[in-house]
Amino acid sequence: MGTHKLDYDDLTLLQKIDSPKDLRRLKVEELPRLCDELRADILKELSVNPGHLASSLGAVELTVALHYVYNTPEDRIVWDVGHQAYGHKILTGRRDRFCTNRKLGGLKPFPFPSESEYDSFCCGHASNSISAALGMAVASKLQGEKRKIVAVIGDGAMSGGLAFEGLNNVSTTPNGMLIILNDNNMSIDKSVGGMRQYLLNLTTNSTYNKIRYKLSLQLLRLGVLNDSRRKGLIRFNNSLKSLLTRQRNIFEGLDIRYFGPADGHNVIELVRILRTIKDMKGPKLLHIHTVKGKGYAPAERDATIWHAPGKYDIKTGKRDENAKDNDGGPRKFQDVFGHTLLELAQRNPKIVGITPAMPTGCSMSVMMKAMPDRTFDVGIAEGHAVTFSGGLAKDGMLPFCNIYSSFMQRAYDNIIHDVAIMNLNMVLCLDRAGLVGEDGPTHHGAFDLAYLRPIPNLTISSPYDENELRNLMFTSQLPDKGPFVIRYPRGCGSVRNWRNEFEEIPVGKGRRLRDGNDVAVLSLGPIGVEVTKGILIAEMKSRNEGKDIQVAHYDMRFLKPIDKEILDEVGSRFRTVITVEDGVRDGGMGSAVTEYLCDRFGRTAPAVRRMGIPDEFVEHGTVAELRKIVRIDAESIADMILNS
Repeated sequence: MGTHKLDYDDLTLLQKIDSPKDLRRLKVEELPRLCDELRADILKELSVNPGHLASSLGAVELTVALHYVYNTPEDRIVWDVGHQAYGHKILTGRRDRFCTNRKLGGLKPFPFPSESEYDSFCCGHASNSISAALGMAVASKLQGEKRKIVAVIGDGAMSGGLAFEGLNNVSTTPNGMLIILNDNNMSIDKSVGGMRQYLLNLTTNSTYNKIRYKLSLQLLRLGVLNDSRRKGLIRFNNSLKSLLTRQRNIFEGLDIRYFGPADGHNVIELVRILRTIKDMKGPKLLHIHTVKGKGYAPAERDATIWHAPGKYDIKTGKRDENAKDNDGGPRKFQDVFGHTLLELAQRNPKIVGITPAMPTGCSMSVMMKAMPDRTFDVGIAEGHAVTFSGGLAKDGMLPFCNIYSSFMQRAYDNIIHDVAIMNLNMVLCLDRAGLVGEDGPTHHGAFDLAYLRPIPNLTISSPYDENELRNLMFTSQLPDKGPFVIRYPRGCGSVRNWRNEFEEIPVGKGRRLRDGNDVAVLSLGPIGVEVTKGILIAEMKSRNEGKDIQVAHYDMRFLKPIDKEILDEVGSRFRTVITVEDGVRDGGMGSAVTEYLCDRFGRTAPAVRRMGIPDEFVEHGTVAELRKIVRIDAESIADMILNS
């Protein structure tokens, strides 16, 4: 990999910056040096405390320029996709705590208003910045305030439908906000779609830029640039552009003043541009080009891998590789999904793969490489991904639509109206279900069981391990299964020999993993592995106390349809039933079990003790730490068994 020029130990300027006020005391000529130090600090910290690297490296100069020109926190910067905001955190009083980023009790993984007054809005999901910033701009105007509002949208977020909705409203609602389009041709994987190609082709004529800049200054001096004449001037501006460049872009077509493209890594030029357009009336868009991973050669060469690379040697660029199976195969659920999907697609010509901008993250890239004509990355557009899949299913294809659990929330209406009502044969794969760890509350897949359970026609399943995942995927693609949901967690499972022969699993049928006479524990999905550990702990402790508790364990496999035979069995045999799920406790499997047992047995129904994620947003930390906090770890399960 070679060595790199950044000095990771000499942070002379950065150490003087405890707030943007300190930054604004620097001379503009000092800003390039500050950018180098900020980039070095991010690289150094993330080499030992992993996080989202490449996006923040690409936004360093923009971050410095924004806080230099704007009077933050009075002026608002609304980040879109908080992956870009590590430099922002460091410059806004959190430099000394940045080493705690994403750790339990440390800095949050994304901007959160509760953490800092400089974090104007929560931005764990993409495409919300324009809408949120417009709301702030209108609120400021209605309250007679003079603050400036800036929305920073990038990393492919412009492909999201919410961004277009916000953009359309910006053009018709009086405001003075600035939208900065940080165009790096990337989300996590390469950006796709018409907007990506449009931005690649978008350019401005140098003669036009010079004329427009001089004309703007003259009109400002004459006092002509004001709200009452803004639309006419924009139309004149657009006509001038069309005359000189023979083109007109989508933003100017919406009556939004367009500036750019500009070099997003020239901090002095960015400062000049921002100062020039800062006080212009009406909505404006500054289009900048940046390089994801800028300043670190390995990240520039492969921004997808270096989006969140884990630990690495900062000088050589060598990453710590994830542990592999003994046979060299994948262990992560996502990898088992990717290889299994390809196997099934090779057998079944109707199978197609769809993902919203996450082919690498969900490992659909395996099939994409082998069958590019049967895989579709639709960009950051979860609702479209589901409805697109519905259209494919309606006309005879069998889509496997893979969306992270927390992102699937954005497609709820589409699941109901464009899939479930028509009972279409398709598979919704929910990766990252349950607690995901360091990415925190915006990314935990906590709600899917509860929000999907009321929808008619859905089959909802979750595999105990990797072998069960393969079997559920095989089952889901058999004829006439209707809409079939498979949820599974982030990271590695419990099986090393994952490539089992396919077996059909009867829909709605669970299994008894072990028998017992005292307490029944019902689990759904891979949390069952933790339940198995908890049962062993409980039985060992009970023997030590001379009690010898015997615990039955049932792997439900399906939330919907739920296995009524198992529920009838536990309802008639046990006085206490414990349910464990890696999802919200209210409305999920525990609620389904309680409802059925109450309806079936009435006053003689067993007591149901529900274990799951409580009615609160769970913060960030390792999965093990978070399971302990919400009490779905093995020790907590053992305690529940012993105290039931």
